[in-house]
Amino acid sequence: MTQRSRIDADGPEPGGPSIDAGAELDPVHPRKLPKSALAPRASGLTTAEVAERVARGEVNDVPVRSSRSLTEIVRANVFTRFNAIIGVLWLIMLFVAPFQDSLFGYVIIANTGIGIIQELRAKKTLDALALIGEAKPTVRRDGTAAAVSTTEIVLGDLVELGPGDEVVVDGEVAEADSLEIDESLLTGEADPVPKQPGDPVMSGSFVVAGGGAFTATKVGREAYAAQLAEEASRFTLVNSELRNGISTILKYVTWMMIPTAIGLVISQLVVKDNDFKDSVARTVGGIVPMIPEGLVLLTSVAFAIGVIRLGRKQCLVQELPAIEGLARVDVVCLDKTGTLTEGGMDVAELRPLGGSDESYVQKVLGALGESDPRPNPSLQAIIDAYPDNEDWRCTESLPFSSARKYSGASFSEGDGESSTWLLGAPDVLLPTGDATLAEIDQLNDQGLRVLLLARAAGDLDAPLAGAGAQPAALVVLEQRLRPDAADTLRYFDEQNVHAKVISGDNAVSVSAVAGKLGLPGAQNTVDARRLPTEQAAMAVSLDANSVFGRVTPRQKRDMVGALQSRGHAVAMTGDGVNDVLALKDADIGVSMGSGSEATRAVAQIVLLNNSFATLPSVVAEGRRVIGNITRVATLFLTKTVYSVLLAILVVCSQVEYPFLPRHLTLLSTLTIGVPAFFLALAPNKERAKPNFVRRVMRYAIPAGTIAAAATFCTYLLARSHYSGPGSLDAETSAATLTLFLVSMWVLVIIARPYTWWRVCLVAAMVACFLLVLVVPWLQHFFALKLVGTTMPWGAVGIATAGAALLEVAWRVVDRRFAA
Repeated sequence: MTQRSRIDADGPEPGGPSIDAGAELDPVHPRKLPKSALAPRASGLTTAEVAERVARGEVNDVPVRSSRSLTEIVRANVFTRFNAIIGVLWLIMLFVAPFQDSLFGYVIIANTGIGIIQELRAKKTLDALALIGEAKPTVRRDGTAAAVSTTEIVLGDLVELGPGDEVVVDGEVAEADSLEIDESLLTGEADPVPKQPGDPVMSGSFVVAGGGAFTATKVGREAYAAQLAEEASRFTLVNSELRNGISTILKYVTWMMIPTAIGLVISQLVVKDNDFKDSVARTVGGIVPMIPEGLVLLTSVAFAIGVIRLGRKQCLVQELPAIEGLARVDVVCLDKTGTLTEGGMDVAELRPLGGSDESYVQKVLGALGESDPRPNPSLQAIIDAYPDNEDWRCTESLPFSSARKYSGASFSEGDGESSTWLLGAPDVLLPTGDATLAEIDQLNDQGLRVLLLARAAGDLDAPLAGAGAQPAALVVLEQRLRPDAADTLRYFDEQNVHAKVISGDNAVSVSAVAGKLGLPGAQNTVDARRLPTEQAAMAVSLDANSVFGRVTPRQKRDMVGALQSRGHAVAMTGDGVNDVLALKDADIGVSMGSGSEATRAVAQIVLLNNSFATLPSVVAEGRRVIGNITRVATLFLTKTVYSVLLAILVVCSQVEYPFLPRHLTLLSTLTIGVPAFFLALAPNKERAKPNFVRRVMRYAIPAGTIAAAATFCTYLLARSHYSGPGSLDAETSAATLTLFLVSMWVLVIIARPYTWWRVCLVAAMVACFLLVLVVPWLQHFFALKLVGTTMPWGAVGIATAGAALLEVAWRVVDRRFAA
């Protein structure tokens, strides 16, 4: 009976060597299968014991939510500081003014409702996708191993572990087979920790080498990382420059609004001897537009719609700021295997070396394949090509290590002979200058992957088991290129995002694959073993080259740090345990859905369809959200600036506030609300830039100042032009016309570059305003009626001058105050 069939008879053995999986480790001691695999294994809990624990509530029932609850969504959208202010003002207007002066309250209700609905849609999408990407740990019950949901684990369950598996609950090691666990996500310590039976393991850590099993000792909310896991996967808008910038703006707006509003109240209610209700209405009309309430709601809606759009493409956004972060990325680091190439591989050729017998080499490869219960794509290709060898028995195995670059096993060959074999990177197992390396380089130049089979000179226990190994054969593997990889790389190049291929494979082979896919600079190839260790020098080499081979996990992490030291925003893709350290340190970590549980746990974005081609959609969605929110934020804050300045001018001049709430509701709807909604959802390919607050305010301040000055000039001229009953309504109408035209010109500038729908949008808003001016019942409803011809044309002239000043201001800002 072969080693594989003997293991399978008892259930899958945890752990096992893996060609690609691993982390930066020193060579570890080999596994001695006769002492571990053949020993009696614990059978785990019985079905009856599981039922008892479920009845007692000893279940891992912590709800790992991918989104906020319904209550939290409603609370976050309804109970805001500005909604409270507007709500109080709305109640006041319902009692003292006509219905049309309280329209602003209904607009807020509509906006809040839209925000809630969109976030509920995003919640539904996230919850569904989270179930697809949920980890399924293997639990041994009644002697049989089966994958279960994390919420089905009970106290005392025996949970199996293998390379890349995440420890989902706290426990105590029951079986250890060269088991090493990375606890860096919990402790910050990057070095793996060897585990023996009796040692504790904590939820949130993951296996980097070997295998074993542990008994669950803490489940549910008692588990160490339960709360951290819940927070990490929750729908959130925190830690975002965009959100933080908006919060900063709102904080300053609040401080400006309070004294200005107090001055306006005193001016309109005490100093001016007007009708009380009219004074209250005009006071409220001055306060309401100071609040950029729609900006927060529109940002939430834009993010929520982004999640829905990406969800339809099987992309799970575990942290919403990742959409924004990937939009800011200018360097994306790609792992060749699983990203540019498909998981499957084929044995293209077997080349015996040194007179080795090919049939004997095939037996060795078949035995090596059978010695690993968790074969990776490279070893699976060997298993598919060479059948099981019934006579050979594995007596010892050496797990793969990314630092070592090979794995191995010892066999009893059935005829009394014993042998020890290594399988791994030829340039590591062969001495420098070996003639075979030239032959391998030729194969690598063709984009083929080459593994060396060598007979070990000593025992696997030796610290350097590969020293003096005798080459036996070259195993030539052909990788399957992803059909969409070339288009994806072309997209990044067009968007000025530099792609860096970082792989543990031979540099020449990686370069050949990158060249086939059309990667710019694929010919600039570096063997990472020759990279400088000093960060500044490494950063220079990284900027100058595009393809890096023989990269260790530690180097991947260092390379991310070196790129960041040069001011780059770095995204890192990966699917193996050896990618975790780099994924953690990158600005944005992207994991494949089929990747290890550890990579999915630390990544902000998980591509559930395992398609690298989804990344352009994520980048495009992020750029759309960030670019468009920056656009519309200028509209909202221009309104805030001119509202505050108008209030100050009114207080200083001791005149009636020129507008009623209905006027500013109409203006806000036509020049900000409706246009902002469409602009926020429009395509936008511009790479997101930092300094959100500076970028927005450098336009909003001059635009708001010009709008306030032009409007107040018109108002003062109208006050000197009109007299008698109804003069205030005529003055308000003239001032409203100027403010509308200047605000519309701000929209005209923001809408650039023009497309047919943007032109139609602006034209539609102008048409709606003209409709209000010419339809009698709309004139009455909004209290707008232009009197005479002199003052209305004067208002248009002042607005034209304001528009010209806006154009000049925009150019000066672009030239002198670049963000």
